[in-house]
Amino acid sequence: MSKKIFFKTIVWAIVFGLISGGLASFFILNIQSPSEEELITDYYLTENAVHVSPHHIRKAMDKGESDFILVDVRSQEEYEEEHIIGAVSIPAYKDPDTSDYDDVERIVNAFQELIEDNPDKDIIIYCYSLPCMSGRKVGLMLAENDIYVQQLGVGWNEWR
Repeated sequence: MSKKIFFKTIVWAIVFGLISGGLASFFILNIQSPSEEELITDYYLTENAVHVSPHHIRKAMDKGESDFILVDVRSQEEYEEEHIIGAVSIPAYKDPDTSDYDDVERIVNAFQELIEDNPDKDIIIYCYSLPCMSGRKVGLMLAENDIYVQQLGVGWNEWR
């Protein structure tokens, strides 16, 4: 094969590859981009799967239902000061001002043990307040370790 034909073939292969790659990328991005309606639906599906209504929990507690365990992720000091009746403590804070998110092993092991001891109960975490990120951070940490919990729709500040 002559050099001229060889280079022509290479050039055409590059041009064809660029065009087909560009078209494929365009179609994939347009097909995989969710619509606004799909994003809204996904948001509410996620919210309903993760958040638990405080009203539901209060009613269940009033009826003596025990198919859930509330877990307070605030510091041990704050838990001992006051907490939701019946809640257990798995602190994500060393003290009220110092987070302990780096101690992943301790936190994950504590939740794993709680689940193993209570396999038929939903685990519902709460922290300081509704906008508090502690519950979200602990929830993500646990999900990354194949432990799935729900979050109370309010924190301690709103509950009391």
